[in-house]
Amino acid sequence: MGGWLTETFGLSVPVVAAPMANVSGGRLTAAVSAAGGLGMLGAGSAVSADWIRTEGAIAAASGKPYGVGLMAWSVKDRPEHLDAVLELKPALVSLSFGDYSPYVEPLRAAGIVVTTQAGTVADAREAIAAGVDAIVVRGAEAGGHGRNEVGTLPLLQAILDLTDLPVLAGGGISGPRGLAAVLAAGAAGGWIGTAFLTCEEALTPESSRQRLLEADETDTVYGTVFDAASRAGWPDEFGGRALRNTFYDTWEGKEAALKSDDEGHAQYVAATRAADPTAASLYAGQGVGALHKTTTAAEVIQTLATYKTYLQAAVTA
Repeated sequence: MGGWLTETFGLSVPVVAAPMANVSGGRLTAAVSAAGGLGMLGAGSAVSADWIRTEGAIAAASGKPYGVGLMAWSVKDRPEHLDAVLELKPALVSLSFGDYSPYVEPLRAAGIVVTTQAGTVADAREAIAAGVDAIVVRGAEAGGHGRNEVGTLPLLQAILDLTDLPVLAGGGISGPRGLAAVLAAGAAGGWIGTAFLTCEEALTPESSRQRLLEADETDTVYGTVFDAASRAGWPDEFGGRALRNTFYDTWEGKEAALKSDDEGHAQYVAATRAADPTAASLYAGQGVGALHKTTTAAEVIQTLATYKTYLQAAVTA
């Protein structure tokens, strides 16, 4: 099963760059794919269908396979996002967070491989019933949105025991050692986001980039404060892991009030526009401590490609 990812998409390294809204534009997606991984376009709820088409064309320009990540709750309200993706026909589409089942067959009928992120074994059972081609195990360590119930390693083991479908592992894989670990356990590849946050090709603003580089593995927090402030529409069952900041500390435990607090909303929106890391959300996983400098996507992939050294060491130990 370990070769499914590389064989299906013609990759040289078994890595998918997780789709991250406001980070994974066409340039980063193309750079990851050109380097031998599978780049993923992060189509957030706020983007237009034309943005998806434009950035998708940039991603496709490398001539290599790429993917697109969508949120099911957002597609329900914005079906034009799905229409744009069906026009693009990327190699892979990730549909998560909400009822994605109606969209699985239309995508597969278009020749697109479909996956979803599972944060519990129950999520994985639903994915199997929905007919997805592969499952992404998303552990609690992961950055961005998802569940916080189970860590990557126990969840990966449980889901590998549950199904013969290809399983990708996401959450806390900050380098080649982590990639070797999940591959040794039986994953088909790593689903890696945080490692790409500070890449030159990412959409990450410079002030955010610097804050990420300063952060260590203890600086993240999981919750719904930023979603309450943004009013984007995220379901409460899916919180997000981000860097803790002053805004979060102010509103933690008061999320219900924040949802209707116009001043708090305005402060968050202004901070987001200004890329102010003291109040804007900076989604990142517990692997953020491994970020030490700005690199290219190709350099991240090249580093991850050394996973074979650690796999070999485990075999000969």
